Amino acid sequence: MADLDALKQKYAGVVTTLQGFSDLGATVDAVDLDGDKLHIKGSVPSKVVLERVWDAIKAADPTYADLHHEISNTGGDEQTYTVASGDNLSHIAKRFYADAGKYTEIASANGISDPNLIKVGQELKLPYIAPAA
Repeated sequence: MADLDALKQKYAGVVTTLQGFSDLGATVDAVDLDGDKLHIKGSVPSKVVLERVWDAIKAADPTYADLHHEISNTGGDEQTYTVASGDNLSHIAKRFYADAGKYTEIASANGISDPNLIKVGQELKLPYIAPAA
């Protein structure tokens, strides 16, 4: 029989990642055992956020052989984000792409010529960027 607590600890980063996007509608609906596997069920608002969850799964175990996941994408490929106080494009890129250098893709997708001139309350389109092969 699988050790639920050990599996929860191993995949804690996945749950934390989902919870970290709860402000955008991500949910954690279940974390329990499915036979000898940890079962995580939840949803994400976009393919952009889904990639962050996949990164967390692969960081815990690239084979994820002891994980049964049901993470549904309730939105499309892109993610929208409203700029908050203290945000800059690098910070936003780090959160959504795990790479601050992807700020140029955000700027390009939004027609921003000067990445230093974003405003609180501005709504940004965050494009889906396919992971490197």
